[in-house]
Amino acid sequence: MNRINQLFQEKKNNILSIYYTAGFPELSDTVRIAKALELAGADMLEIGFPYSDPVADGPVIQASSKKSLDAGMDLKLLFEQLKTLRQEVSIPVLLMGYVNPLLQYGVENFCKSCVEVGVDGLIVPDLPMVEYEEFYQNIFEQYGISNVFLVTPQTTVERIHKIDSLTNGFIYMVSSSATTGKNLQLSQNTEDYFSRIAALPLKNPKMIGFGINGKAAFDKACQYANGAIIGTAFVSSLEKDSSSTGIAEFMKAFTA
Repeated sequence: MNRINQLFQEKKNNILSIYYTAGFPELSDTVRIAKALELAGADMLEIGFPYSDPVADGPVIQASSKKSLDAGMDLKLLFEQLKTLRQEVSIPVLLMGYVNPLLQYGVENFCKSCVEVGVDGLIVPDLPMVEYEEFYQNIFEQYGISNVFLVTPQTTVERIHKIDSLTNGFIYMVSSSATTGKNLQLSQNTEDYFSRIAALPLKNPKMIGFGINGKAAFDKACQYANGAIIGTAFVSSLEKDSSSTGIAEFMKAFTA
């Protein structure tokens, strides 16, 4: 059982996961921010590895990725930085990014590097499910790396059940079909979507992300899933104050 499974076994509700971009706002900040987030009450972390064409990301995360890339961030450097991760951080950590740099690095090499530094899972929004099942599932399972798939309001029930069967971690419910950074709009359609997924007999826990910009949105998401993911709002806060004190202040809104 990896740390992700253990978390969901021990805590069923109000799980708070935080996304931020590796190497932002400063290239050497990756592990320091992870440590500060755990101390401030985060249950799980998603560290984004930046890519030059981040199609699912809104302007805030795109800008953080560009700054990180311009400073020299790549997967080799990221894994070098993460060598000290488990000396500082005990909560589950996933890497999130796009399939192109993953394939360039090599899927098996990537999974091996994750194990070496203590990364528990991977979220690759543009990795086709059929390719994962045919080419990469055995590699992920061999190294004990959870692969997290995304579902959207347009995802069919049949596909959701298929995703559930291939998942060992959690299902990432995208709150809308927009890019990251759009504030959660709780329309009737959105609530119907959340209710529809919540009612399905799925074996994996669920986390809601995209647009969770404050405590009200977090609490609403937690009514339909095991927890929620804060991304753009936290990356924006890092631009203003990335100190441990600043991070703790940001987290108080969700943990107090």
